[in-house]
Amino acid sequence: MAQRPTRAYLAVPAHRSRLVAKAAASAADAVFMDLEDAVPPSEKSFALEEAVRSLSSLDWGTKRVTVRINAADSRFIAQEIRALAALPRLDAVIVPKAERAGDIVAIADQLRAAAPDRASPVALELLIETALGLVNVDTLAACHDSVAALHLGVGDFAASIGARSSDIGVSPDGYRHVGSAQSGYASAPLDLFAYPMMRLLVAARAFGLHAIDGPCGAFRDATLTESAAQKAAAMGFDGKQVIHPDQIEPTLRAFMPSEQELAQARRIVEAMEQAEAQGQGAVTLDGKMIDYANVRMARRIIALGS
Repeated sequence: MAQRPTRAYLAVPAHRSRLVAKAAASAADAVFMDLEDAVPPSEKSFALEEAVRSLSSLDWGTKRVTVRINAADSRFIAQEIRALAALPRLDAVIVPKAERAGDIVAIADQLRAAAPDRASPVALELLIETALGLVNVDTLAACHDSVAALHLGVGDFAASIGARSSDIGVSPDGYRHVGSAQSGYASAPLDLFAYPMMRLLVAARAFGLHAIDGPCGAFRDATLTESAAQKAAAMGFDGKQVIHPDQIEPTLRAFMPSEQELAQARRIVEAMEQAEAQGQGAVTLDGKMIDYANVRMARRIIALGS
Protein backbone atom coordinates (compact mmCIF):
# COMPACT_ATOMS: atom_id res chain seq x y z
CA MET A 1 0.00 0.00 0.00
CA ALA A 2 1.35 3.40 -1.02
CA GLN A 3 2.86 5.54 1.71
CA ARG A 4 5.05 8.58 2.10
CA PRO A 5 8.72 7.85 2.90
CA THR A 6 9.43 6.48 6.37
CA ARG A 7 13.21 6.34 6.36
CA ALA A 8 13.83 8.11 9.69
CA TYR A 9 10.89 7.32 12.00
CA LEU A 10 11.25 9.48 15.12
CA ALA A 11 9.79 8.35 18.46
CA VAL A 12 8.76 10.97 21.01
CA PRO A 13 6.92 10.69 24.35
CA ALA A 14 3.46 12.19 23.85
CA HIS A 15 3.40 13.88 27.27
CA ARG A 16 6.57 15.89 26.54
CA SER A 17 4.97 18.72 24.56
CA ARG A 18 8.24 20.58 23.90
CA LEU A 19 9.80 17.45 22.40
CA VAL A 20 6.68 16.76 20.33
CA ALA A 21 6.83 20.28 18.86
CA LYS A 22 10.50 19.73 17.98
CA ALA A 23 9.64 16.40 16.36
CA ALA A 24 6.97 18.06 14.21
CA ALA A 25 9.54 20.59 12.98
CA SER A 26 12.32 18.03 12.49
CA ALA A 27 13.67 16.51 9.27
CA ALA A 28 12.28 13.08 10.12
CA ASP A 29 10.06 11.45 7.49
CA ALA A 30 7.70 10.06 10.12
CA VAL A 31 6.96 10.62 13.80
CA PHE A 32 5.20 8.49 16.34
CA MET A 33 3.97 9.97 19.58
CA ASP A 34 4.29 7.33 22.26
CA LEU A 35 1.54 6.56 24.77
CA GLU A 36 3.09 3.25 25.82
CA ASP A 37 6.56 2.47 27.19
CA ALA A 38 7.86 6.06 27.23
CA VAL A 39 4.98 7.25 29.43
CA PRO A 40 4.60 6.35 33.14
CA PRO A 41 1.14 5.09 34.20
CA SER A 42 0.42 8.29 36.11
CA GLU A 43 0.88 10.34 32.92
CA LYS A 44 -1.13 8.18 30.48
CA SER A 45 -4.27 10.36 30.45
CA PHE A 46 -2.26 13.57 30.07
CA ALA A 47 -0.18 11.99 27.28
CA LEU A 48 -3.35 11.14 25.36
CA GLU A 49 -4.65 14.69 25.78
CA GLU A 50 -1.35 16.06 24.50
CA ALA A 51 -1.33 13.69 21.51
CA VAL A 52 -4.84 14.86 20.54
CA ARG A 53 -3.83 18.50 20.98
CA SER A 54 -0.64 18.07 18.97
CA LEU A 55 -2.43 16.32 16.12
CA SER A 56 -4.96 19.15 16.00
CA SER A 57 -2.68 22.16 16.39
CA LEU A 58 0.87 21.49 15.16
CA ASP A 59 2.09 21.81 11.58
CA TRP A 60 3.36 18.36 10.66
CA GLY A 61 4.21 19.21 7.06
CA THR A 62 4.28 16.11 4.87
CA LYS A 63 5.31 13.73 7.66
CA ARG A 64 3.60 10.45 8.33
CA VAL A 65 2.17 10.99 11.82
CA THR A 66 1.28 8.07 14.06
CA VAL A 67 0.58 7.33 17.72
CA ARG A 68 1.78 4.24 19.54
CA ILE A 69 -1.18 3.20 21.64
CA ASN A 70 -1.04 0.82 24.58
CA ALA A 71 -1.20 -2.95 24.16
CA ALA A 72 -4.38 -4.80 23.28
CA ASP A 73 -4.94 -5.97 26.86
CA SER A 74 -4.34 -2.52 28.38
CA ARG A 75 -7.04 -0.68 30.33
CA PHE A 76 -6.12 2.48 28.42
CA ILE A 77 -6.69 1.32 24.85
CA ALA A 78 -10.46 1.85 24.60
CA GLN A 79 -10.14 5.50 25.64
CA GLU A 80 -7.25 6.00 23.23
CA ILE A 81 -9.23 4.62 20.30
CA ARG A 82 -12.21 6.87 21.05
CA ALA A 83 -10.01 9.97 21.34
CA LEU A 84 -7.84 9.37 18.27
CA ALA A 85 -10.00 7.68 15.64
CA ALA A 86 -11.60 10.75 14.06
CA LEU A 87 -8.54 13.04 13.99
CA PRO A 88 -7.85 13.74 10.29
CA ARG A 89 -4.08 14.32 10.72
CA LEU A 90 -3.56 10.89 12.28
CA ASP A 91 -2.22 8.52 9.62
CA ALA A 92 -1.90 5.38 11.71
CA VAL A 93 -1.68 3.87 15.16
CA ILE A 94 1.20 1.62 16.12
CA VAL A 95 0.02 -1.45 18.01
CA PRO A 96 2.70 -2.70 20.44
CA LYS A 97 3.21 -6.31 21.47
CA ALA A 98 1.32 -7.50 18.37
CA GLU A 99 0.93 -11.24 18.76
CA ARG A 100 -2.58 -12.42 17.82
CA ALA A 101 -4.55 -11.63 14.68
CA GLY A 102 -7.82 -11.48 16.62
CA ASP A 103 -6.55 -8.57 18.70
CA ILE A 104 -5.50 -6.64 15.59
CA VAL A 105 -8.82 -7.20 13.83
CA ALA A 106 -10.67 -6.03 16.95
CA ILE A 107 -8.61 -2.82 17.15
CA ALA A 108 -9.12 -2.11 13.44
CA ASP A 109 -12.86 -2.62 13.76
CA GLN A 110 -13.06 -0.42 16.85
CA LEU A 111 -11.20 2.39 15.09
CA ARG A 112 -13.61 2.26 12.16
CA ALA A 113 -16.66 2.11 14.41
CA ALA A 114 -15.42 5.12 16.40
CA ALA A 115 -15.09 7.27 13.25
CA PRO A 116 -17.54 5.96 10.62
CA ASP A 117 -17.46 9.22 8.63
CA ARG A 118 -13.68 9.44 8.37
CA ALA A 119 -12.53 9.79 4.73
CA SER A 120 -10.02 6.95 5.03
CA PRO A 121 -9.65 4.55 7.97
CA VAL A 122 -6.78 4.92 10.41
CA ALA A 123 -4.06 2.50 9.34
CA LEU A 124 -2.42 0.02 11.68
CA GLU A 125 1.32 -0.48 12.05
CA LEU A 126 2.22 -3.58 14.04
CA LEU A 127 5.15 -3.68 16.43
CA ILE A 128 6.59 -7.20 16.43
CA GLU A 129 8.54 -7.43 19.66
CA THR A 130 8.01 -10.89 21.15
CA ALA A 131 8.82 -14.44 20.16
CA LEU A 132 5.10 -15.17 19.70
CA GLY A 133 4.68 -12.08 17.53
CA LEU A 134 7.49 -13.19 15.25
CA VAL A 135 6.11 -16.74 15.01
CA ASN A 136 2.76 -15.27 13.95
CA VAL A 137 4.09 -12.44 11.77
CA ASP A 138 2.69 -13.81 8.48
CA THR A 139 -0.81 -14.14 9.93
CA LEU A 140 -0.57 -10.70 11.52
CA ALA A 141 0.58 -9.09 8.27
CA ALA A 142 -2.41 -10.50 6.38
CA CYS A 143 -5.10 -10.24 9.04
CA HIS A 144 -6.76 -6.94 8.04
CA ASP A 145 -6.68 -4.46 5.17
CA SER A 146 -5.87 -1.65 7.63
CA VAL A 147 -2.41 -3.11 8.33
CA ALA A 148 0.15 -0.92 6.56
CA ALA A 149 3.53 -1.64 8.18
CA LEU A 150 5.51 -3.95 10.42
CA HIS A 151 8.03 -2.61 12.95
CA LEU A 152 10.66 -4.69 14.77
CA GLY A 153 10.82 -3.94 18.50
CA VAL A 154 14.45 -4.82 19.07
CA GLY A 155 14.64 -4.20 22.83
CA ASP A 156 11.58 -6.15 23.88
CA PHE A 157 12.33 -8.86 21.33
CA ALA A 158 15.79 -9.41 22.82
CA ALA A 159 14.20 -9.63 26.27
CA SER A 160 11.51 -11.99 24.95
CA ILE A 161 14.04 -14.56 23.76
CA GLY A 162 16.27 -14.16 26.84
CA ALA A 163 19.24 -12.52 25.12
CA ARG A 164 21.96 -11.49 27.56
CA SER A 165 22.20 -7.85 26.63
CA SER A 166 21.00 -4.54 28.05
CA ASP A 167 21.81 -2.48 24.95
CA ILE A 168 18.96 -1.64 22.57
CA GLY A 169 19.52 -2.90 19.02
CA VAL A 170 23.05 -4.24 19.58
CA SER A 171 24.06 -7.90 19.61
CA PRO A 172 25.50 -9.24 22.89
CA ASP A 173 29.30 -9.36 22.94
CA GLY A 174 29.22 -13.07 23.75
CA TYR A 175 27.20 -14.00 20.67
CA ARG A 176 30.09 -15.25 18.56
CA HIS A 177 31.10 -18.19 16.42
CA VAL A 178 34.28 -19.73 17.82
CA GLY A 179 36.55 -21.59 15.45
CA SER A 180 38.44 -24.83 16.06
CA ALA A 181 41.84 -25.37 17.61
CA GLN A 182 43.31 -25.52 14.10
CA SER A 183 42.12 -21.95 13.52
CA GLY A 184 43.54 -20.81 16.81
CA TYR A 185 40.03 -20.48 18.26
CA ALA A 186 39.49 -17.32 16.25
CA SER A 187 36.00 -15.94 16.79
CA ALA A 188 33.63 -13.88 14.67
CA PRO A 189 30.72 -11.79 16.01
CA LEU A 190 27.20 -12.84 15.01
CA ASP A 191 24.13 -10.66 14.53
CA LEU A 192 21.31 -11.39 16.96
CA PHE A 193 18.83 -9.48 14.80
CA ALA A 194 19.62 -10.91 11.36
CA TYR A 195 16.93 -13.60 11.59
CA PRO A 196 14.07 -11.52 13.08
CA MET A 197 14.84 -8.67 10.67
CA MET A 198 14.70 -10.94 7.62
CA ARG A 199 11.66 -12.79 8.95
CA LEU A 200 9.75 -9.54 9.39
CA LEU A 201 10.96 -8.13 6.07
CA VAL A 202 9.81 -11.17 4.11
CA ALA A 203 6.36 -11.01 5.72
CA ALA A 204 6.08 -7.32 4.95
CA ARG A 205 7.05 -7.76 1.31
CA ALA A 206 4.78 -10.77 0.87
CA PHE A 207 1.76 -8.68 1.85
CA GLY A 208 2.73 -5.28 0.44
CA LEU A 209 3.58 -3.59 3.74
CA HIS A 210 6.31 -1.20 4.82
CA ALA A 211 9.08 -2.66 7.01
CA ILE A 212 10.61 -0.52 9.75
CA ASP A 213 13.65 -1.62 11.78
CA GLY A 214 13.90 -0.88 15.49
CA PRO A 215 16.12 1.83 16.98
CA CYS A 216 19.77 1.98 17.87
CA GLY A 217 19.82 2.84 21.55
CA ALA A 218 23.27 4.50 21.42
CA PHE A 219 21.81 7.76 20.13
CA ARG A 220 24.96 9.79 20.75
CA ASP A 221 27.09 7.40 18.70
CA ALA A 222 26.74 8.67 15.13
CA THR A 223 28.90 5.89 13.69
CA LEU A 224 26.90 3.10 15.31
CA THR A 225 23.63 4.85 14.41
CA GLU A 226 24.55 5.14 10.74
CA SER A 227 26.01 1.63 10.55
CA ALA A 228 22.82 0.11 11.99
CA ALA A 229 20.74 2.10 9.51
CA GLN A 230 22.98 1.04 6.62
CA LYS A 231 22.37 -2.60 7.53
CA ALA A 232 18.60 -2.12 7.50
CA ALA A 233 18.74 -0.15 4.24
CA ALA A 234 20.95 -2.75 2.56
CA MET A 235 18.52 -5.52 3.54
CA GLY A 236 15.62 -3.64 1.96
CA PHE A 237 13.86 -2.05 4.92
CA ASP A 238 11.87 1.12 4.27
CA GLY A 239 13.10 2.88 7.37
CA LYS A 240 14.35 2.73 10.92
CA GLN A 241 13.06 4.06 14.20
CA VAL A 242 15.19 6.74 15.84
CA ILE A 243 14.90 7.88 19.44
CA HIS A 244 16.75 11.20 19.28
CA PRO A 245 16.89 14.04 16.72
CA ASP A 246 20.67 13.57 16.42
CA GLN A 247 19.98 10.21 14.75
CA ILE A 248 17.78 11.63 11.98
CA GLU A 249 20.47 12.88 9.61
CA PRO A 250 22.76 9.80 9.70
CA THR A 251 19.71 7.56 9.28
CA LEU A 252 18.38 9.52 6.31
CA ARG A 253 21.86 9.42 4.78
CA ALA A 254 22.04 5.65 5.18
CA PHE A 255 18.76 5.14 3.30
CA MET A 256 19.77 7.37 0.37
CA PRO A 257 21.71 5.64 -2.42
CA SER A 258 25.15 7.09 -3.15
CA GLU A 259 25.90 8.82 -6.43
CA GLN A 260 27.95 5.78 -7.45
CA GLU A 261 25.02 3.43 -6.75
CA LEU A 262 22.64 5.65 -8.72
CA ALA A 263 25.05 5.93 -11.65
CA GLN A 264 25.51 2.16 -11.80
CA ALA A 265 21.76 1.55 -11.54
CA ARG A 266 21.14 3.91 -14.47
CA ARG A 267 23.83 2.15 -16.52
CA ILE A 268 22.12 -1.19 -15.92
CA VAL A 269 18.72 0.14 -17.02
CA GLU A 270 20.22 1.79 -20.11
CA ALA A 271 22.17 -1.34 -21.07
CA MET A 272 19.06 -3.47 -20.79
CA GLU A 273 17.01 -1.01 -22.84
CA GLN A 274 19.65 -1.23 -25.59
CA ALA A 275 19.57 -5.04 -25.36
CA GLU A 276 15.78 -5.05 -25.68
CA ALA A 277 16.00 -2.89 -28.80
CA GLN A 278 18.16 -5.64 -30.32
CA GLY A 279 15.73 -8.39 -29.27
CA GLN A 280 17.85 -9.66 -26.37
CA GLY A 281 16.72 -10.49 -22.82
CA ALA A 282 20.17 -10.31 -21.22
CA VAL A 283 23.39 -8.40 -21.77
CA THR A 284 26.93 -8.29 -20.41
CA LEU A 285 27.99 -5.18 -18.51
CA ASP A 286 31.40 -4.82 -16.83
CA GLY A 287 32.01 -8.53 -17.23
CA LYS A 288 28.73 -9.55 -15.58
CA MET A 289 25.50 -10.81 -17.09
CA ILE A 290 22.45 -8.69 -16.33
CA ASP A 291 18.82 -9.50 -16.99
CA TYR A 292 15.40 -8.28 -15.88
CA ALA A 293 16.03 -9.15 -12.22
CA ASN A 294 19.00 -6.77 -12.24
CA VAL A 295 16.81 -4.11 -13.82
CA ARG A 296 14.15 -4.47 -11.12
CA MET A 297 16.80 -4.07 -8.42
CA ALA A 298 18.33 -1.11 -10.24
CA ARG A 299 14.99 0.64 -10.60
CA ARG A 300 14.36 0.34 -6.87
CA ILE A 301 17.69 2.05 -6.21
CA ILE A 302 16.78 4.85 -8.65
CA ALA A 303 13.38 5.25 -6.97
CA LEU A 304 15.02 5.53 -3.55
CA GLY A 305 17.23 8.32 -4.84
CA SER A 306 14.44 10.37 -6.36
